[in-house]
Amino acid sequence: MDESDLTEGDRLHVRRCVELAQEALEAGDEPFGSVLVAQDGTALQEDRNRVAAGDRTRHPEFALARWAAEHLTPDERAKTTVFTSGEHCPMCSAAHGWVGLGRIVYVHSSAQLVAWLSELGVAPPPVAPLPISRVVPHVPVLGPIAGLDQEVRELHRRHHAPS
Repeated sequence: MDESDLTEGDRLHVRRCVELAQEALEAGDEPFGSVLVAQDGTALQEDRNRVAAGDRTRHPEFALARWAAEHLTPDERAKTTVFTSGEHCPMCSAAHGWVGLGRIVYVHSSAQLVAWLSELGVAPPPVAPLPISRVVPHVPVLGPIAGLDQEVRELHRRHHAPS
């Protein structure tokens, strides 16, 4: 997939995810960012990674799922889109499915991230990098997005670069 497959609104939301990933990096965290969007294209909530303080469950996708469960009806949740800089991990995919959110659009895949980390000499994550479709098979998923994925790759390189 590349950026030509996205609507103008999609492009704005996915670009915001990359900005949030940059904000996470600047705050000393891993570069991930996500935006929850209503059916009409309105951004409802956004977040960035917050795992640097030690709670490895503080992923933005998980936070958005919890927010949606508290603030949206099941019908509204089903019509949302989660835009995110990186493909959901299994924990976030499961939260997405349990809450009943709609489609997912991600910039880079989990497989890409594992390859990038390996190139940088970083150990793989402690949780298997399953594709979203293996965890929640009925959720529509679009990604990765060619071009933008390389921008996020650079953020990961900067995060893991020796100081």
